Amino acid sequence: MPVIDETAVIARPTGEVFDFLMSAENLPRWDSSMLECVQVGDGAVTLGTRYRGASTILGRRIEWTTEVVEFVPGERAASRSVEGPLTFTVSYEVSASPAGTTLRYRLAAESGLGGAFGKAIEPIVQRAQTRVVLANLGRLVSLLEQRAA
Repeated sequence: MPVIDETAVIARPTGEVFDFLMSAENLPRWDSSMLECVQVGDGAVTLGTRYRGASTILGRRIEWTTEVVEFVPGERAASRSVEGPLTFTVSYEVSASPAGTTLRYRLAAESGLGGAFGKAIEPIVQRAQTRVVLANLGRLVSLLEQRAA
């Protein structure tokens, strides 16, 4: 299972960063692969909250539903796919740092490539996806820091 584990430092308070990440409508604003995302149901995000959305992966529209499987308000959250063709878990963890907030972003996904060819190409796909994640985190940092200005 490929894992992408990256960090970013954002010059904003941890609570603000965490709340921004938990809001479904914000995800397409900073994640370039995200076409749409909505929270299923009303109310505050908590364990069991579901998100429904669609992403573009390798030029294809992929629809999915995730469920929050770990939630510590203001500190960390993890969501796992429960519907759709992809199996993945994404997590966010925020902590205070001298510059504001350190965000740890972790994506673990089954590649679905299978076979000898799939195993051979998996590192290439992971490197490409890591570049996308880093660009997205850069977009997130800019978006949050510009909002504060």
